[in-house]
Amino acid sequence: MIWPWRRKTRRTLARIAIEGPIAGGTRKRVLKALHQVERRECPALLLRIDSPGGTVGDSQEIHAALLRLRQKGCRVVASFGNISASGGVYIGVAAEQIVANPGTITGSIGVILRGNNLSKLLERIGISFETVKSGLYKDILSPDRALTEGERELLQGLIDSSYDQFVAAVAGGRNLEEDAVRRFADGRVFSGAQALELGLVDVLGDEEAARCLAASLAGLDPEKTRPLEFGAAPRRFGGLLPGRSALRSLGQLLNLELAWAGQPLWLWRP
Repeated sequence: MIWPWRRKTRRTLARIAIEGPIAGGTRKRVLKALHQVERRECPALLLRIDSPGGTVGDSQEIHAALLRLRQKGCRVVASFGNISASGGVYIGVAAEQIVANPGTITGSIGVILRGNNLSKLLERIGISFETVKSGLYKDILSPDRALTEGERELLQGLIDSSYDQFVAAVAGGRNLEEDAVRRFADGRVFSGAQALELGLVDVLGDEEAARCLAASLAGLDPEKTRPLEFGAAPRRFGGLLPGRSALRSLGQLLNLELAWAGQPLWLWRP
């Protein structure tokens, strides 16, 4: 028996939006939405990305889920909004086609890891730490002291490994040679128009152009096909109040500096 909703969604274009920094909450929401798209057998997915990137593991899990969805036959088109950088690019290259606005900020292919050396501040206010550890590197990136040369070398190896994974994913997703990717994958950002010249995107256009492309790839009529939203982020009443948007952005920046300190990130940090 074929349920009526399944007959309907087999001719439906799905839409999932990834907005803001990519972290655990984004991963859970997007993976759940991708599972729903697969279960309902939607023939195409419009993936809207407006994100500076975020944590490595969460970006990788979304990327892997998109590849699995494509293996099931779903046509995936990514639409880059104001910004799709670093981890946003990593997720985007899992799509079959990428559409970007000419002025989209994209690129920033690379890895960053930051710690907080508060030793001088702590010394000034008379606070010190006593540390007992099981190994030489157990308190690496401790905020009460600077890195040693050995620690810096160890962390650089971690960053280099993550960077290699990023380059390989971009090269594979965009059908480019890894050496070609490395020539521009040094953390710099590009406009959408520049990204087109480098092969990072396929088409210049807005989300409407991406919608029409996704529908056409799936054999749907672009004039009659409108996207069905999956995994919409919950709207907060506070976001409608004057000034709350700026405060939320400031809170996100503070979260990046504190909650993500010591983590390798695929994140554009201007």
